[in-house]
Amino acid sequence: MIDLLATFIVLFAVIDPIGTVPVFIAVTRGYEAKAKRKIALTATLVSAAILIFFVVAGELILTAMAIPLSAFQISGGIVLFLFALSMIFGESKPEEETRLAEDHKETAIFPLAVPSIAGPGAMLAAVLLTENAKFDLWQQVQTVLVMMSVLVIVLLLMLVASGIQRLIGNSGASVISRVMGLILAAVATTNVLIGFRGYFGL
Repeated sequence: MIDLLATFIVLFAVIDPIGTVPVFIAVTRGYEAKAKRKIALTATLVSAAILIFFVVAGELILTAMAIPLSAFQISGGIVLFLFALSMIFGESKPEEETRLAEDHKETAIFPLAVPSIAGPGAMLAAVLLTENAKFDLWQQVQTVLVMMSVLVIVLLLMLVASGIQRLIGNSGASVISRVMGLILAAVATTNVLIGFRGYFGL
């Protein structure tokens, strides 16, 4: 039996359901309510599939390719940092919103499913919390169930995000997007630094 509360806290921190809300608001400003709900559901399902994949095969793949977890964390941090820059400096052009509205799946997968929900930290946690040498099959199943409960919270928060957006307006959403970009950049930098520290044994 795993420590359910401790596992929930770890997964809640790395998946960050609350932090996903401003990202969702920022990338779905040009969509109708029905499209937003579809994007939220698709992003959640894709994230669940990605994280379950890392639970099942992540450790095997990284080991087979001789990729240390620290290197995976560094690369994930760099990708996250680049996305954070786009949140900070990106411009909300009407034609860009129209283009995005034509492809709901693309928006749901990037940047929502990856790297906002199933980010490098979440993927890493999925591998570490279900390490084959430490946890048996039942404990791994429990971890997956806890992970799914966190993703349900993510979905619920995204579904009510439209109401939040109506309260703060487009300008408020733009401000939140840029502030969140700064926070995301800091998180990404931390991931890279932790990865370097782990790789070089500092």
